[in-house]
Amino acid sequence: MRWSTILQQYYFLSVTCLLTALEAVPIDIDKTKVKGAQPVDSAKIEPPDTGLYYDEYLKQVIDVLETDNHFREKLQKADIEEIKSGRLSKELDLVSHHVRTKLDELKRQEVGRLRMLIKAKLDSLHDTGIDYHALLKQFDHLNHMNPDKFESTDLDMLIKAATSDLENYDKTRHEEFKKYEMMKEHERREYLKTLNEEKRKEEESKFEEMKKKHENHPKVNHPGSKDQLKEVWEEADGLDPNDFDPKTFFKLHDVNNDGFLDEQELEALFTKELEKVYDPKNEEDDMVEMEEERLRMREHVMNEVDSNKDRLVTLEEFLKATEKKEFLEPDSWETLDQQQFFTEEELKEYENLISLQENELKKKADELQKQKEELQRQHDQLEAQKLEYHQVVQQMEQKKLQQELSPSVPGGESKFKPHSHLKSEVHQNLEENCKINISVIFLLPFLFLCSINI
Repeated sequence: MRWSTILQQYYFLSVTCLLTALEAVPIDIDKTKVKGAQPVDSAKIEPPDTGLYYDEYLKQVIDVLETDNHFREKLQKADIEEIKSGRLSKELDLVSHHVRTKLDELKRQEVGRLRMLIKAKLDSLHDTGIDYHALLKQFDHLNHMNPDKFESTDLDMLIKAATSDLENYDKTRHEEFKKYEMMKEHERREYLKTLNEEKRKEEESKFEEMKKKHENHPKVNHPGSKDQLKEVWEEADGLDPNDFDPKTFFKLHDVNNDGFLDEQELEALFTKELEKVYDPKNEEDDMVEMEEERLRMREHVMNEVDSNKDRLVTLEEFLKATEKKEFLEPDSWETLDQQQFFTEEELKEYENLISLQENELKKKADELQKQKEELQRQHDQLEAQKLEYHQVVQQMEQKKLQQELSPSVPGGESKFKPHSHLKSEVHQNLEENCKINISVIFLLPFLFLCSINI
């Protein structure tokens, strides 16, 4: 199963999203005390979403490749470097025909999906500036020059794209967090502008008080240090701290028993430390900041322990890290409340960007309002024409009824002889106007939808 572990764990890296603290892997279960515990079958564990926009395609390709015996045998002997470098992709030429057929169909579906997305994006942009480079990047994980066949080039591109994107995923999350903090500060300052002097001072005082409350917390142990792991061993696992054993600790927290500590399992180890600083019940504690802190801790431990940089910690790597001086005598850990997320210049630049976006949205909203008013005017005009038409029809019907009820002269002939040709012409004109008006009425919803899409 080594090939399965390498492939699945490498690609299906757990990316814990913001505000999912309650969904972290439980670490308060003592495996040594659970009776009748059955080993977890890693094949039954649903791999988490990688966060990649082609995540479903990636999963489907791996599932299909796993059904080929030859490819599975090659994977058993492959290491991470062979997979990352693309050398393993050449083995695709030797897979069975039905596997290639399934891969071809998957690629056609993925190309079709991307083309629809790009077309929708182009339709929404219209005459605005189009970032063609960003659009073409949507095809980085497959060879779009041959949309019908899945070749070794496609597997190579998929592996390299996933490798690169997952390595940059943490960086993207840090950038999003920075924007979140700048937006929070921007909104706070904008709110203060709406207050009078007295209220503004009260809000400023409350803000400083909440900052101090948040900073007043127990000492946070250095992530990955002996003190931090022993605290988990004692408080979460319920074991005697004097019996702390790194090897046993590793096996306890290798939740799926695959021989590795992946990113999700590592992040779960920091829950006790994070609870010292963050409490969802406290107004001063921001759970988005807690997830950023969790991410920073995991990155730090990975950099210290993961010697081959495959984003997985083996037992050997873990035990080797416990022999380092930093494990016993680590530096103090600086939490987020001790750091500055952005400068005043960066905040000013961000506010300018927000202002431009707001102006653009206001412009589009004004255009849509004008279109709505024009459509309403046309609708009212059509309703008036319909009413006029019905009134004329009613008058004609009344006149016809009067003619039928009027007395006849001797000889059986009526005194009133309507101009039949005039009546026919009036009816014909009314019917033509009715057809035109009804056609416009049916087109009105379509015109309105088109204007909204524009």
